[in-house]
Amino acid sequence: MKHLVLGGVRSGKSAYAEAQIAACDKPVCYVATSQIWDEDMAERVSLHQTRRPSEWKLIEEPLALAKVLDSLNSPEQAVIVECFTLWLTNLLCLEDEARLEQEKQDLLRVVAEFKGDLVLVSSEVGLGIMPMNALARRFGDEAGAMNQALATLTDRVTLVAAGLPMPLKSPPLL
Repeated sequence: MKHLVLGGVRSGKSAYAEAQIAACDKPVCYVATSQIWDEDMAERVSLHQTRRPSEWKLIEEPLALAKVLDSLNSPEQAVIVECFTLWLTNLLCLEDEARLEQEKQDLLRVVAEFKGDLVLVSSEVGLGIMPMNALARRFGDEAGAMNQALATLTDRVTLVAAGLPMPLKSPPLL
């Protein structure tokens, strides 16, 4: 099962996604894409760390996400990726268009081919106002396009707001 979990900042999307992957009854690998840029980010990372079960494997990778997912591609594996918008931010900060495009293409290929259980966490950034600067607009465009692409490749899509999961896409009934 592949599941995309979307939500805004502090929406409850991470806790919901973690509960979903924990229910898979397989070994879990938590793939973290964040980088600690300041004290606030360090606090956010710490919150996520204390919430995770100690038996979950952790891989921290801010850029080469497709390579990591490729290495974990097994029907016996459960993987959660937290989060795609931070990964996009990391790539945009490189200011390397060729690398950005290659990483996005590689990632979508790996997600399409993934054989294990996969829960993908991403921020929904398209519900606010149009940003005033070019980089923020570009980020919103990239995140929106990535979320749409991931939604087509996953079996389930859930939007979380105020801690409440709202299914947007579910697998067909048998």
